[in-house]
Amino acid sequence: MKFSLKNKTAVITGGGSGIGKAISETFAEMGATVHILDMNEEAATQTASDISLKHNAAYFYKCDVSKYEQVANVLKQVNAVKNGIDILINNAGIGFVGNVENTAEEDLDRLYSVNIKGVFNCVKAVIPYFKEKNKGIIINMASIASTVGIADRFAYSMTKGAVLTMTYSIAKDYLANNIRCNCISPARIHTPFVDGFIAKNYPGKEKEMFENLSKTQPIGRMGAPQEVANLALYLCSDEASFITGTDFPIDGGFIKLNG
Repeated sequence: MKFSLKNKTAVITGGGSGIGKAISETFAEMGATVHILDMNEEAATQTASDISLKHNAAYFYKCDVSKYEQVANVLKQVNAVKNGIDILINNAGIGFVGNVENTAEEDLDRLYSVNIKGVFNCVKAVIPYFKEKNKGIIINMASIASTVGIADRFAYSMTKGAVLTMTYSIAKDYLANNIRCNCISPARIHTPFVDGFIAKNYPGKEKEMFENLSKTQPIGRMGAPQEVANLALYLCSDEASFITGTDFPIDGGFIKLNG
């Protein structure tokens, strides 16, 4: 069966909701044992429970990816099970709206700690296990903001630009260890986060704003979490064994067709 992840172990940060949930469910459906690292205990516990009922057993660990010791302890536990970790999905991330003038130092530090340091911590913790096996797959969740300018996304764009270039460095440094590292750059994806953002900032105009935000993608709609999950599945499958050090926009034409 193409794109099978049978007998593979996948660690997915932020795997309890949105894109991470779709990736967790899809990987489990294709045979992987899924380990979810998340701070949202309620959502992640439910996701792991639902997956366990339908597919392979799935596990949840409450873990702050910005804290290296927490990450290292969890990945040590996961790697001790069965044949160790095969796949790391760095999906956990947070957003912020603002330009450089209205971005406070605390805002910048908060985004850095999760979006950049979180990726660093997870990769640093997993690389020794991958080197020991002489193989491994890393997917980092970047953004269209990694490569094109987006208004009022100063801090967010900064962090996602770092994710992109970290991906290139990791892929280059570990070619000899058969560790593949790629990143995915979504445009706007319709998740509960988007609905919450619209409801909070545009009360009474939810439908209008949803349509406006949808139209920022040339294709005329937002993406679905499942579409991102399908791309992640391909990149983590044996069918993608020749792919490393590459960014994959999934953006409804946003990067190339806007303007």
